[in-house]
Amino acid sequence: MRSEASKTYLSFLWWIIEPIFSMAIYYFIFGVVFQRGTEDFIPFLLVGLVVWQWFAQCVNHCSAAITQNHALISQVNFPKVVLPSINIVMDTFKFSIVFSLLLIGLWVMGYPPTLSYIYLPLILGVQFLLNYACGLIASMLIPFIPDLSNLLPHLLRLGMYGSGILYTVSSLPESAQNILTYNPMIWIIQSYRDVLMYNQAPDIFNLAIYGCAVLTLYTLARLLMNKLNPVFARALMQR
Repeated sequence: MRSEASKTYLSFLWWIIEPIFSMAIYYFIFGVVFQRGTEDFIPFLLVGLVVWQWFAQCVNHCSAAITQNHALISQVNFPKVVLPSINIVMDTFKFSIVFSLLLIGLWVMGYPPTLSYIYLPLILGVQFLLNYACGLIASMLIPFIPDLSNLLPHLLRLGMYGSGILYTVSSLPESAQNILTYNPMIWIIQSYRDVLMYNQAPDIFNLAIYGCAVLTLYTLARLLMNKLNPVFARALMQR
């Protein structure tokens, strides 16, 4: 993390500046130009962006974890799951700093801590597993399908627009809501907003369903990673 931050003049501050810049851009476009924002649009937008950034960075960084270490993989036999796991830990540490500042910012904007915060560990746990599972899948696919590395940023951008960061899902037509229901990030982001902004419990039923689905996905990803462990070196040599 230190070497990553040392590549820029502002170092670790970029972890904080990036979501603020994104919020300013989207607020100007949707809140000022198109006047689509509500009274609480800034905290609404900021919560969604910070949470999404954690997911997107985990997946994006994990996707290159194996290919960028092809020299090490070709020389040393070790569990390849270690490589994306390092990225997950690093990005989660960054998120913990930004998320702490988000809580302070929400307090300043009139959203103080409440008893609803007791649900945060549950929501954070579900998202952590989702980040980990999707990160593992991305890290496994890229060595065999290199073109996915070019497609991934577009998929993440599409996922961002389909996760309710800029709008409330209830404002969409019912047909669109039915499609987006299959996106777990919608329910995760809404759960954060319920707790942090609206002082209410998240939809425990939906969160539990997605939690079980994410746990299953994570388990399958780990099993597949273990099965492919001896194959990665050969796949990278053939590229």
